[in-house]
Amino acid sequence: MSETIRLARPWLDAEELQEIAAVLATGYLTQGPKTVEFEQAVSGYLGVEHAVATTSATTALHLAMVALEVGPGDEVIVPSFTFPATVNVVIQQGAVPVLADIDLASFNLSTRSLAECITPRTKAVMAVHLFGLPASMPEILAVTREHGIPVVEDAACALGAWINDRPCGTFADMACFSFHPRKIVTTGEGGMLTTDHAEFGPRVRRLRQHGGERVDNRFTFVEPGFNYRMSDINAAMGVAQMRKLDRIVAERRRLAGVLGEAIRGHGLEGVRLPSEPPGYRHTFQSYVVLLAEGIDRDGVIRRMAERKVETTVGTYALHLEEYFRKLFGDVDLPNAALAWRQALTLPLYPGLTDADMRRVAEALAESLR
Repeated sequence: MSETIRLARPWLDAEELQEIAAVLATGYLTQGPKTVEFEQAVSGYLGVEHAVATTSATTALHLAMVALEVGPGDEVIVPSFTFPATVNVVIQQGAVPVLADIDLASFNLSTRSLAECITPRTKAVMAVHLFGLPASMPEILAVTREHGIPVVEDAACALGAWINDRPCGTFADMACFSFHPRKIVTTGEGGMLTTDHAEFGPRVRRLRQHGGERVDNRFTFVEPGFNYRMSDINAAMGVAQMRKLDRIVAERRRLAGVLGEAIRGHGLEGVRLPSEPPGYRHTFQSYVVLLAEGIDRDGVIRRMAERKVETTVGTYALHLEEYFRKLFGDVDLPNAALAWRQALTLPLYPGLTDADMRRVAEALAESLR
């Protein structure tokens, strides 16, 4: 009997073990030289001045909010169709997340909805590159610059994604990446904030480490900060993973082509495949299709599980989650609501074969019948 095709799995081999063993041999396990090496690998890849490793993308996003001095009375515009972390960091600052709708073709922030959400209290905008497809940053920045509003890229899924040969993580004032095992490269758990702003880079480093700056042989603590440091053990994995980054993205894109062709080969009606506009480079961190209304998406998930293929929802429409509804009331965001009901994530990651992709497509076809 065939094994279950898992939803996601990181690409790990002897390189990660060797890097971790070298760190363990030094006895220097907390944030140290290996973390610096990992930061330099990411900043060099992106071509940015500052890359600050953190415990997660969530803590990186929180540092971005603190660096922008987001606080009570401020509003931060966030697409509703995203993981709750993007909104939670706004609430944790005492600010108000203003949920915007998405473009169904991309699952990313709708520029029209963004413009409608701007008020005199708008302090920042979070642009999420969902599932590894870049948000339409040129259009988003055209809107925000007109109002002088800073932008943070939630690039959790988008290391290796580009728009016209410019990498995600270099468009906005700051960007935040995730190294969770389901992301493009992994450190087990971890994140990174990147920026070219001289004012943000040093402050984020200080905030990451209790608000302290090392002077001579001691710290001087200049503001209340956090312990958001990445350990050298995690960073060691990241150093090895960065050497594979281009191969990982290339294989994800190749497998996405195989899977898309296999799904089209079944002639399935009511299944919209992921899009990739001209000039955009999708990482396919997740391969998410949109099922037509009337199809029981959760039923498809159950039937595919019976066929030993793991799938899941796309992500969450936060304006429909109980906590946010209690906090902010009912909001009409039809595209985000539809995506929440009908988006389906299929398995795709290096290590799967072309035959596996065809099996996923066949299981989808059978589950839709």
